[in-house]
This record gives sequence, C-alpha cells and structure tokens, in this order.
Amino acid sequence: MMISIVVPVYKCADSLVELHQRVQVVLAKLQVDFELILVNDGSPDNAWSVIVDLAARDTRVVGLQLTRNFGQHYAITAGLQHSQGDWVVVMDGDLQDQPEEIEKLLHVARAGQHDIIFARRVQRFDSWLKRFSSACFYQVLSYLTDTKQDSTIGNFGMYSRRVIDTLNAMTEHLRYFPVLVRWTGFTMTTVDVTHAARAAGRSSYSLAKLVRLAFDVIIAFSDKPLRLTVKLGAVIALGSFLFVLYVVGQSLYGTDPVEGWASLIVSMWFLSGLIIMILGMIGLYIGKMFDQVKHRPLYLVKTKLNLPQ
Repeated sequence: MMISIVVPVYKCADSLVELHQRVQVVLAKLQVDFELILVNDGSPDNAWSVIVDLAARDTRVVGLQLTRNFGQHYAITAGLQHSQGDWVVVMDGDLQDQPEEIEKLLHVARAGQHDIIFARRVQRFDSWLKRFSSACFYQVLSYLTDTKQDSTIGNFGMYSRRVIDTLNAMTEHLRYFPVLVRWTGFTMTTVDVTHAARAAGRSSYSLAKLVRLAFDVIIAFSDKPLRLTVKLGAVIALGSFLFVLYVVGQSLYGTDPVEGWASLIVSMWFLSGLIIMILGMIGLYIGKMFDQVKHRPLYLVKTKLNLPQ
C-alpha cells in the first residue's frame, strides 16, 4: 500500500518542517510507503523555499507551486491530480489536523469496507466566531443542497483511489472538496479524531471570504435558490390575485378610495410576481448551461519538484 498525503499550503510555512517530521514518524511506524504532496497556493510567506528544502532532502516530498493563489479547494484538486497512492489523505498544513490521527484512518481503510473515511473533529480548537459561522454555513448548505452536512467534518480524511479517480474526472470550475466527495456516493464512515490548536499564525479565512465561499458552494451544488425564487414569484402572484378579490369587493360596495388606484396596484403586483417567476425559470436553465460551458483550467502549476516537469 502507498499513501499520498495532500496538503494545501497557504500562510503556514512555520509548521511545514514539523509536519514533515511527524508524517515520517507516523508512516514509518505503520510500515507503508508514502508521498507528501505540498501544494503552494500562492502563499505570501516563505512556504515555497521551505518546500524546496524539504524536497531536496526527501524525494518523497512532492512540491507543486501554483502560479497564484487559486484557493484552498483548487490547491487540493491539484494535489489529487498529481497523487499516485492507493489511498489519499487530505489534511491542512497548520497542524490542526494531526498526522498521528492517520493511524486511525488507515485502520478503517485496511478493513476494506469503506472508500471514504472522514475525520470527525470531536472538539474544535477554533474561535467561537469561526465555529458559529461554520455551523450556520453547514445548516444552510444542508437545506439548500438537500444533503446532510456536518460542521465537525472538514477536508481531513482518507479516500480510496477510485474515489480520487472519480473526483479527478469532475471538471466543474466551482470546487468544494467535502461536497464533491459526498456526491460520489461511495461508501463512507467517520472516525473521531483529536483536533489541535493552530501551531502558528492565523486562519486565512476572513468573514468576507467565508461568505463568498458560501455563495460559491451554494451556487455550484444547488439550484434550490432558483427554485425558491420561482416559488416566491408564484406566492406573490397568488397574493395579488387574492388582493384582486378584495379590491373588487371594495369597488362593488363603493368604498374604492381613489379611482384607478386599485387596478394599477393589482397590475403591478401581479406582473411583478410573474416576472420573478419567469426569471427564476430561465435562471434554472442558464445556471445549468453556465456550468457546462466553462473550459478554463482549474489551476496552473508553475514549478514541480520530485515529479516529471
């Protein structure tokens, strides 16, 4: 068995040497071959020089330098598409995902009953704001995608080669790794792991970035917002029809306050409801077409280390 460990690197240069050392110790104990794929996602610190040094000292360290910052999930995609292992571990580079927990994941993988093994963080060592925003995000995502999402599960986990091959064949531009993995439908389970405090620095996800990610994920994996728009238009149209009955009743009894006001307001409400409903229906089709016509590369690699150029 060979294990590929994919790590997106952004603002975590200070933890990479320790990460490499701990990975070596753990996998030597487990007696399996491995490759450590470090994907520099345009990190503004000295992460790439650290990766170059590690790759020079250990040929099992694969370095990928992207041309710019494409985003965490695009960096993960780059690592997956360059991985060669029978099983692939995806983890963060800030040591909150602890390399020692790979042993638990591998134990389940060797049982051969599951292709997807998620690491469930029993206790998260993040700020209350990040935990709260994460919980809200996953609740909304669950509702809008009609899938079960868990805020205690992130990218950290172990995935079989056939899962990775399936993910690599998916070419849509908007990427969100946990949802893509669940979409494949392969057998999955969870393993409780210990989550650690961040070793150094701060998370690169600001509130604005989290909100932007939320919108991207919802747009990429669900047309429910558009369907809700259609329903909203229908409700407005129905409401206007009921209001018609009310206004007609007023007119019949001679209580219409302003001549012509009733017909104008009713027409505006009714037409507004129809317009929203029609735009929503058109948006459903445009959204599907938009997903199919994007052919830009998901990422660009500037430099490869310990891999054919």
